[in-house]
This record gives sequence, structure tokens and C-alpha cells, in this order.
Amino acid sequence: MIDFQLLKPKSSTDAIAWSAKSPTAQQGALVRFVAGGTTLVDLMRLNVEQPARVIDINRLGMDRIEKRPDGTLRIGALVRNSDLAHHPEVVTHYTALSQALLSGASAQLRNMATTGGNLLQRTRCPYFRDLSFTGCNKRNPGSGCAAIAGHNRTNAILGGSEHCIATHPSDMAVAMMAFQAIIHVQGVKGVRDIAIGDFYELPGGTPNIENALQPGDLITYVTLPAPIAGANSTYLKLRDRASYEFALASAAVVLQIAAGHISQARVSLGGVGTRPWRSHEAENALHGKAANLANYQAAAEASLHDAKPQSENGFKVELAKRCIVRALTNATVSA
Repeated sequence: MIDFQLLKPKSSTDAIAWSAKSPTAQQGALVRFVAGGTTLVDLMRLNVEQPARVIDINRLGMDRIEKRPDGTLRIGALVRNSDLAHHPEVVTHYTALSQALLSGASAQLRNMATTGGNLLQRTRCPYFRDLSFTGCNKRNPGSGCAAIAGHNRTNAILGGSEHCIATHPSDMAVAMMAFQAIIHVQGVKGVRDIAIGDFYELPGGTPNIENALQPGDLITYVTLPAPIAGANSTYLKLRDRASYEFALASAAVVLQIAAGHISQARVSLGGVGTRPWRSHEAENALHGKAANLANYQAAAEASLHDAKPQSENGFKVELAKRCIVRALTNATVSA
């Protein structure tokens, strides 16, 4: 780990001003915010991240969960994953989010990891995290993607490009995608609200640009829309072992069923996409249809229609389909 300066601002204004001195908020940033540090510290130890300044934002508040009069839920960026997972409002009305959080990492890490930090998790692709491999466009633009011709069992089958097939690792973000979260950002140019579907970038030709953040931008809180009346949600994660493991395929679904037919459906996937993957194809296939196995299977087929598996991860196509069907079934049983 290289030497760095640790700063402890007294206000978000100071934190933003200091962070804005970095030429980028993406890979290679010279200034980074730290809260729980469960991702950043790991990457600094590996020298994948080498910021000259680290800004500790733990004293800036932003750690409350509030239900608003309009029914929306405001989640501070510094709310710990364990607190969010066990909050009564989340357990009752955003069940898939609670399940997603509890399926991630370990209890110790969940006690440290924050909402904002979880949204900004970095890929687990080994070629990104190991400097001995020079071919990683996400870490070193223009160097190539070693995973395409190398070990790619855990890599993405949706949203990849010839430049990158790295998988987004977050469980929480997959559930928040299904709940259509809004990410609130404060920066040097003021505040802005970003729909989670617009927050993450596809790799395309610039895998090093992962999200919509600019220098100085600080995630301050997340808003979840009011829950859909009568809807049920669930999160299912399939992985190599039952604990402390990242998803090979996961699904967060929200279903509203009336008179045996699906009036609203949201489906998002993890473990298979270069970003938390909202499947509009599955949702369109489900809308207005009877809530039964045949239609769930059709939705799963539509969801993976454009999958592009690599040499070692073709199994993810069938695994993701089965994950979707089971998650939809689970949500139906709960109705």
C-alpha cells in the first residue's frame, strides 16, 4: 500500500471540495471517500487503488433511515448494511432488499459496509484485482481484457463488450434496481437525483468509467419509492457455497398479482451482468399473464435471450433462468 493523506472533514461541503481536486471519480482517482472501507481498503492493499488522499466521511451524519409522509423510504448513504437489512420497514415492505443484504459477505462486514459504499462495489474479476495481469481495460484502459481468453467462470454474460466482461458484485444494488431506487448526489455543481437504472454505465469501449459520478460527487442518500400495494418481493442467490460468496446468478423480483394474473412485475439479476441487470424483457413477458410456471419459464427465456457466455461460464445461462423461475415462484407463494 502506498502512502496517503487521511482527511477528516467537518462538513460535506469540505469533503466535496477536497474530493473535487481529483481529475476523475472513476478508476485512478487521486482522492477517495472512505466509510466502512470494505472495498476500498482491499483494493489499496492490492495497489489497484492508489489515492493520494482518503477522506473519512463517517462523521458527516447521513446514517438515518426515515419513512416519509409520501410513503417513500429515505436511506442515508452511511447506513450500515446490517441496520438496513433488519429495519422493520425494509423487512416488511422491501423484503427482497433485506434478503439481498443478509445474503452478502459476513455479519462482521455487514456491520461495517455502508449503503453508498455497497452501490460503488468494484468487480471481483481476478484480472482487475491482480496487478501481475496487465490486460485489464477497467484498470488500465487500452491494455485488453485477459478474461475473454482466460479464466471467466464468474464473469458476465449480459452487458459485456469486446473490452470488458467484468461482473458487478453487489447483492444490495440488484434489489434496489428492482425497487427502482433513486440515488441522491451532492457535488460541486449542486445536488442531483439519479435513477439507479441510469447510475451504472455499460463497459462499451470505456470499462474504466463505471458510473455517473464526477469529481467531488458524494452520494448522500437513497430513496426507495413507496411500496406497491399488495406486492410481494424476494431475492434468490445461487453461489458455490452458502456463505461469504458472490453470486453466480441471483434474482430480485417484485410481483403484484390480482385475480391470478400479474399486474406489475419487476425483475433484476445479479452475478450475470456487467452492472446490476434490470430485465425489462422478463417484465414485459410477465405483464398481464397468469401467474404460473409456464409464463415464468417464458419470462426467464426472454431475460437471457441476448446472453453471450464465454468459454467457462455457459452454465450461467441455464442457472440464471432457473433462478428467475424459482424467485418468481417464491414471490407467488408468498402472495
